[in-house]
Amino acid sequence: MLVPVVLFIVGLLLLIKGGDWFVDGATGIAHHFRIPELLIGATVVSIGTTLPEVMVSASAAFSGHSEIAYGNAIGSIICNTSLIAALTIAIRPGNVDRKTLIFPVLFFFAAAVFYAFVAYTSGHFSRTTGLLLLGLFVIYMVYTVLQMKGNRTASASALNPGTSNGNSGKNAASTTSSEASRQQAEVSGPEEAENSMGKNILLLVVGAVLIAIGARLLVDNGTLIAQALGVPESVIALTFVALGTSLPELVTAITSLAKGHGALSLGNVIGANLFNLVLVSGTAITIAPFDIPQSSVVAGHNASLAVDIPVMFFVMLLMTVPTLVRNKLSRVQGILLLCIYAAYCIFQFTM
Repeated sequence: MLVPVVLFIVGLLLLIKGGDWFVDGATGIAHHFRIPELLIGATVVSIGTTLPEVMVSASAAFSGHSEIAYGNAIGSIICNTSLIAALTIAIRPGNVDRKTLIFPVLFFFAAAVFYAFVAYTSGHFSRTTGLLLLGLFVIYMVYTVLQMKGNRTASASALNPGTSNGNSGKNAASTTSSEASRQQAEVSGPEEAENSMGKNILLLVVGAVLIAIGARLLVDNGTLIAQALGVPESVIALTFVALGTSLPELVTAITSLAKGHGALSLGNVIGANLFNLVLVSGTAITIAPFDIPQSSVVAGHNASLAVDIPVMFFVMLLMTVPTLVRNKLSRVQGILLLCIYAAYCIFQFTM
């Protein structure tokens, strides 16, 4: 038991340092291209912090543990929303740009409706379903890359309005660009202002690698500890493994808050939830199609269909709908989500 505990601690330390570098690299890239942090969080950061879920679910699918492959994705969405995002919202609620937020949210619910439709109507995820989910991931990424490109072009046009007006226009554009760069450096802080693009990319990549290794150490050794205590596999997947693979999001959220990048944290959670459905589940299902696990029953129904999927929808609706309506987050949302997560965990361990 000593070795798993030591490796568990090492994994936690790697996660913390990796999260710190990952956030620095992501925000540096966002500032360089003048891309909204929420959009970066919903794409680049989300892919990096979702890597542990992809690896765990793919490994579980290869080894025939469908309960872990299935429960990890659903459990991670619930954990990301009602624990990680909830902590962010409860500690530092703030304003949100509806235009940046609405597409990832709508895309998530479209994917979730498709996922739930298959689960409730057939009870089986086929390889075709997995490929369709991966196709949704490709569509989302293509759209967001084009959106980023559009934002960059718009920023460049705004900074160079007099390009066709001769030297005076060039000088004016140069002055405007220099002024914008100076202001951006002031907003970003001295450390981010000094980072080159190459260093930001290096921080992003190395941070993602440390997060992936740290999460794997935490999950593998944490699962060994849980099994030694006699916890069922289905409960491990929906709670312990889900929490373990969501630690990158938690570390990123805490680091983002500490560095004053709350929008990056919220975008990361929403993007990670979407990727859990279309990338994590899509990969696991494509590798090894499986039936919906039925390890327990609630009121005569499969507990996953009666509790897990409805809770997933409810917590995402609670986090996103009021936010889109009011253009800001509230501390009440965070507290309610934390209460829901506590109740969900108690239910899982007592049913």
